[in-house]
Amino acid sequence: MSTFPTSVLSQRTSGSRRSFLLAGAAGMLATRSVDAASPTKVKTQARIVIVGAGAAGLTAAARLSAALDGARITIIDPRREHFYQPGFTLVAAGIKPMDYVVSRTADYIPPGVELVTDRVAELDVDGKQVLTASGARHPYDFLIVATGMQLEYGLIEGMDAKLIGEHGIGSIYGGPQAAQATWRAMSAFADRGGRGVFLRPATEMKCAGAPLKYTFISEDYLTRRGTRSKSEVIYNSNNKALFSVPIVHEKVRMLFQARGIAVNYERVLKAIDPGRRIATFSTASGVEEQGYDFIHVIPPMRAPEVVRKSPLPWPADKNKAWSDEGWMEVDRATLRHVRYANVFGVGDIAGVPKGKTAASVKWQVPVAVDHIVAELAGGKSNALYNGYTSCPLITRLGQAMLIEFDYQNNLTPSFPGVIAPLEELWVSWVMKTMALKPTYISMLRGRA
Repeated sequence: MSTFPTSVLSQRTSGSRRSFLLAGAAGMLATRSVDAASPTKVKTQARIVIVGAGAAGLTAAARLSAALDGARITIIDPRREHFYQPGFTLVAAGIKPMDYVVSRTADYIPPGVELVTDRVAELDVDGKQVLTASGARHPYDFLIVATGMQLEYGLIEGMDAKLIGEHGIGSIYGGPQAAQATWRAMSAFADRGGRGVFLRPATEMKCAGAPLKYTFISEDYLTRRGTRSKSEVIYNSNNKALFSVPIVHEKVRMLFQARGIAVNYERVLKAIDPGRRIATFSTASGVEEQGYDFIHVIPPMRAPEVVRKSPLPWPADKNKAWSDEGWMEVDRATLRHVRYANVFGVGDIAGVPKGKTAASVKWQVPVAVDHIVAELAGGKSNALYNGYTSCPLITRLGQAMLIEFDYQNNLTPSFPGVIAPLEELWVSWVMKTMALKPTYISMLRGRA
């Protein structure tokens, strides 16, 4: 069961009329939707293969199924469980139980869509087929790659995912069990106090606000348990910013300063010694060791090997960093592959400047699907993705900032004057902890 402090909830139970209206606005924001698929289905016998049954893959399957009549839609993924990844932070904060983030992939497969529980072994995009580990071949007319990304704990010397929850090591990204183990490790740290070390990797990563959220959450627990005065909280940024949007960086910097959270810039975790509880970071001038009582490790992330070894990633002469990490070379507005017109990349795998969040999936997938459906109908789509990304940035238990922005780093608040993006609000907390999961499930079913 959750060990979230009831005092945070009880002090709000009477609430004001404004709070009630704001909570309603959060629900409205959560169900804010893109244009729905046309009620008139397009008749086609096209073969469409979707690689990956995460948020992006399932959403694509639902929308294609609703828009097409007669298409053969196949979705391939070896994992039978579906993880609600935006909830990992909540599990690691003791707010939600582990089963809050676990469901069955099969529960979201639309009628008529084939689910193949097998591992993809090769993306033969020149031959227009997907090969699986069992030796099966799945030819396609259109391919949607929604593989997500791969966590690379092994690229940190001395680190192994099996260490999560031991030796003061936490990491919310490793899955539901890792999130729960992280909660136990962080809670024990908050009871004792000491030195907490937080960081983010130098690679692209999913939900880039999560490292900041967990730093804020941990600091708040130290304060609530009376151990803050004998503790240090250090955040290590991989570059010279705390957030990619300059105005958000400045707000976070000010909040960190007000709460006594120290910041080191240009620090990248390279090694960890669990026995001695020492983390080694590369810096602009060499290496630096940092001792810790608790450390939140976020591993480097990159495209899965099956994508990296295919012709789909960005070439080095166009974007070396994205090429090295294997992100797909897609047009950032249409999500269509630059060199393979019948291939689309959506979700974390897409090599675009923003968009590795579930909120981005909600806006990316309808664009990609609209282009496929329009082409099958003999037309052309004008749908474009503008880089919309949303980050409900928890700043303390019971408060969060709802940060929404686009490719140009413009803040794009859904309800100006009601939900201010740079204010710590209860309503933004309610949205993160209560409203987003129902919306997420609606998205998987193609209804949001």
